[in-house]
Amino acid sequence: QLQASGGGLVQEGGSLRLSCVASGRTFSRYYMGWFRQAPGKERDPVAAIGWSGGSGYYADSVRGRFIISRDNANTVYLQMNSLNPEDTAVYYCAAGLSYPPRHYWGQGTLVTVSS
Repeated sequence: QLQASGGGLVQEGGSLRLSCVASGRTFSRYYMGWFRQAPGKERDPVAAIGWSGGSGYYADSVRGRFIISRDNANTVYLQMNSLNPEDTAVYYCAAGLSYPPRHYWGQGTLVTVSS
């Protein structure tokens, strides 16, 4: 089970930090990451990080603004800076054995960026 939190309403240019805590099993050998789905659009990968950490993988639209980090096998964060209205979406935490991770999904947390 993946539990995401940290979404909310923020003004353009602001920041939010999403958290995802996994339970029920260890994800020490899994990629963990984030997807997002805006209304009427597909669910797209945003960022992911391998089991050993490292710099992570990023979608072009968020590279340089978002930072993914992982402090243990089962917890991953997404620091989102310089948010703009195009970042408005439901953000889903995910885990999987390859990139992008799609095997396990969290329930989603809504991020709304107002202009």
